[in-house]
Amino acid sequence: MKLREALAALNLGIAAAGDGLDQEITGGYASDLLSCVMARAQKGNVWVTLQSHPNIVAVASLLNLAGIIVTEGTRPEEATIEKANQEQLTILTTPLTTFTVVSKLAALGVE
Repeated sequence: MKLREALAALNLGIAAAGDGLDQEITGGYASDLLSCVMARAQKGNVWVTLQSHPNIVAVASLLNLAGIIVTEGTRPEEATIEKANQEQLTILTTPLTTFTVVSKLAALGVE
């Protein structure tokens, strides 16, 4: 599944896209602790979090994640969006809870 397909299936918003909507999702990871993401997320994963500060871009770029879904109506900070655009990293948004997003991604076949 590509990020573009998750965007449509979950009716997500786009905070930053770059060229990343055609990134292939290899799996998913959900956490709000950056240290856990750094230790456990894998290249190509989509990261589901309610964090919105610029450090999420640094972590996602370091790990070569497919993108980030920011949940619970949290709007990424402007500095986060700017950094994501510089890094060509996709950040998607939703008012849904992290649990709901993860459940829907799992139903779509994202492990």
